[in-house]
Amino acid sequence: MQRMRLIDSVKMKPALLSALLLATALAIPMAPAAAAPPPAATQAEITHLFAYLAGSNCQFNRNGSWYSAPDAAAHLKKKYDYLADKGAISTSESFIELGASKSSVSGKPYLVKCGQAQPVESAPWLGAELARYRQKAAGK
Repeated sequence: MQRMRLIDSVKMKPALLSALLLATALAIPMAPAAAAPPPAATQAEITHLFAYLAGSNCQFNRNGSWYSAPDAAAHLKKKYDYLADKGAISTSESFIELGASKSSVSGKPYLVKCGQAQPVESAPWLGAELARYRQKAAGK
């Protein structure tokens, strides 16, 4: 039995070559366009929120379990990186809403507990610190 070389087969069937090239081109995933990073001021505000949380000595509840403030800040940083890479973060408020207010797995709100105070939802807690940060930055 004679072996047919691939090159001979392709020469004999140009339609096959065209179909193969088209299928290959369609099968290669297109590299997604790089998402624009959040504005520098937004990045600075969110970096401040991470530092504020990490240094707060508060506890952070995620899906029913309590975590240290540094662990919570690290978790939120990972969510921020993911959302920023997708181009989903345009403002600090959008990060708080999309990444720092509730579990993307369960939908349960994140809670923050500082000292003996009752736990509060993370969105208003972070929002209040964001407002303080902006007032200080504006010199008020």
